[in-house]
Amino acid sequence: MRMFLAIIICKILRFIGKLAGKGSSLPGKYALKICPDVLRRVKLPQYIIAVTGSNGKTSTVEMIAAILRKSGKTVVYNQEGSNQIEGVTTLVLCSSTPGGKMKADVLLLESDERYARLSFQWFHPTHFVITNLYRDQLTRNGHPEWVYDAILPAIHDNSTLVLNADDPLVSCFADGHERVRWFGLDRCSISTEEHCGVYHDGTLCPVCGGRMEYSCYHYGHIGHYRCAGCGHHRHEPDFAVTALDLDGGRLTLDGETEISLAFRSIYNVYNILAAWSVCSLAGVDRGTMASVINNYILKNGRMVQFRLGGHHGTLLTSKHENSVAYDTNLGYIASAREPCKVLVIVDAISRKYFTGETSWLWDIDFSQLNREQVKQIVLCGKYVHDLAMRFDYTGIPAERIVCYDAVAQAAGALAEDGGNEELYVVTCFSDRDKLLSLVRREED
Repeated sequence: MRMFLAIIICKILRFIGKLAGKGSSLPGKYALKICPDVLRRVKLPQYIIAVTGSNGKTSTVEMIAAILRKSGKTVVYNQEGSNQIEGVTTLVLCSSTPGGKMKADVLLLESDERYARLSFQWFHPTHFVITNLYRDQLTRNGHPEWVYDAILPAIHDNSTLVLNADDPLVSCFADGHERVRWFGLDRCSISTEEHCGVYHDGTLCPVCGGRMEYSCYHYGHIGHYRCAGCGHHRHEPDFAVTALDLDGGRLTLDGETEISLAFRSIYNVYNILAAWSVCSLAGVDRGTMASVINNYILKNGRMVQFRLGGHHGTLLTSKHENSVAYDTNLGYIASAREPCKVLVIVDAISRKYFTGETSWLWDIDFSQLNREQVKQIVLCGKYVHDLAMRFDYTGIPAERIVCYDAVAQAAGALAEDGGNEELYVVTCFSDRDKLLSLVRREED
């Protein structure tokens, strides 16, 4: 009776919430008060796929859903991104019959790395994808090792772990676990012999603390590694990008399937690879997967095209307090060959926490923008002075940098500057809509 009541109340509150434009966590919160173990009682589908990690969760889940649906499976997933226990409860109960049976072939979950242990307290994934672990949101996550410890209790013996072989910390989840499949990137044109970036979190082995040796780096601490002390090393991947040409926008999966990239980012490469891996394990054929992810354009707003004055613009969403997210987007801009301008917005640091802490700006390699084709860099927002001080140490000529206190001021100046260069915008979800409300989106 408690499960039935929890499901009905959850459905009613979700219906009201949609009418009011509210989020998807509150119905689950009340359902859990009525029946705390309701997720244990519901009959779940054959496949339960979870994705967690510091970066790439939302994009990877979106691609997995698109592939599985193309293959004919009914997929329920948290499309709105509500990835904590309350949001997961809302999703499951609103997709279930009053008797407690989910109406789906696959339950696909983006899981917050901090709260995965709570989401999977009553059930566990059949397949658990872990994308990466980076420095991320100091106010929430502290450091990568802390996040690792937070995820570890969510790992169940019966789950098949689908792990990024190129991340030395993620690979530690395989210790003592029998069901592990690996994905990774072979040495390719973007690989380097030396580490690039402001800091190096892969210097020491996460197992013994010894010196880590790399035969190549793909970006950050992601690459091919081995500890000279304990032997902790990169595993040979079961699923691999065997060739990559970012400039040409092409990659090859498992030596035989070529994919064109709509977004030429190393992040996108790993997201595609993670989705390819777990969908292969779910029985989807290569032709179906390739037809979906070839030139796939994300629908989740991570990349938005727009017009501002004479400029064609591309907004690249980067998580504040996450330097790797910034670095990969800055690298994407740096690879552009045509003249461009860049707008960097830091107006609010967090949507959930009150903080003015900006030390994370010093972990970002803004010097990547010191390119001849980058004609102007516009800084704006509440923290524009913190940004300006950081840029003082990049070597970028001061005459190419302009500062504004407000997003509207910066947008107005760019709209009226008479230029027609490509415009790239780097900011967070916290500040994204402040710009998009002032521009004309291309799909509108």
